[in-house]
Amino acid sequence: MRPLLQRISAMISAYARLIEPTHVGGLKISCSLCEFPFLVVLARGEMGIRCPRCRASVVHMSMAHVLNAHCDSLSKFAVYELSSRGPFVTYLRRSCMNLKVSEFWPDLSPGQWRNGIQCQNVERLTYADESFDLCTSTEVFEHVVDDLIGFREIRRVLRSGGVFIFSVPLRLDERTLERAALIDGEICYLEEPEYHDDLLRGAGKVLAYRTYGFDITDKLLEAGFSKAIIDTSATEYFNGLGRPLIVATV
Repeated sequence: MRPLLQRISAMISAYARLIEPTHVGGLKISCSLCEFPFLVVLARGEMGIRCPRCRASVVHMSMAHVLNAHCDSLSKFAVYELSSRGPFVTYLRRSCMNLKVSEFWPDLSPGQWRNGIQCQNVERLTYADESFDLCTSTEVFEHVVDDLIGFREIRRVLRSGGVFIFSVPLRLDERTLERAALIDGEICYLEEPEYHDDLLRGAGKVLAYRTYGFDITDKLLEAGFSKAIIDTSATEYFNGLGRPLIVATV
């Protein structure tokens, strides 16, 4: 029991800024990454729910929940995930046949390495055509300058029948709002600038070029995917706070 208490203590320390004492509690819901039988509630909202064993957030757990519904056996899959760390990467590493991970550093060329991690720009992936059975990402494409090119690159590196499952900030009742654009090398703000947190770059450091709406599926079809849906199955599973995710098939 002591290791579990130590993990809970470490998690609470890491997310101390999230804690709202009047909302601290638990949920009898299994983590879809590590199957721990309950979740810790630190605060209101999705970011306040965590797994005490693997520290997964609701976004991570939503990803695994939907992935397990759409992919029969990850043990036979070659997978590309557009990040290099965190509970979801750990889950993929132990579940799939082969896993490639990456990060994006503006000062490195795609394919170069830093601290054992390869740099990739989703608009110019260095992987060969049809390299993967599954591609995944969490909270990436709202930060991609030309997301259509990025979606086409993901489509290119997926094999026939391959699947792309990902999360982005999503407003289901509105169309995509373009917030900024890169014109002649300069950022043009179309709306009030919005910056998001990033594990590598810090809080409020990454510009959001858009906030997606229900029409995101149209852009995936334009990029060459044969089918694209918004899967909301995780929403109710996690006490109504699970993420709707996008699932696109080659």
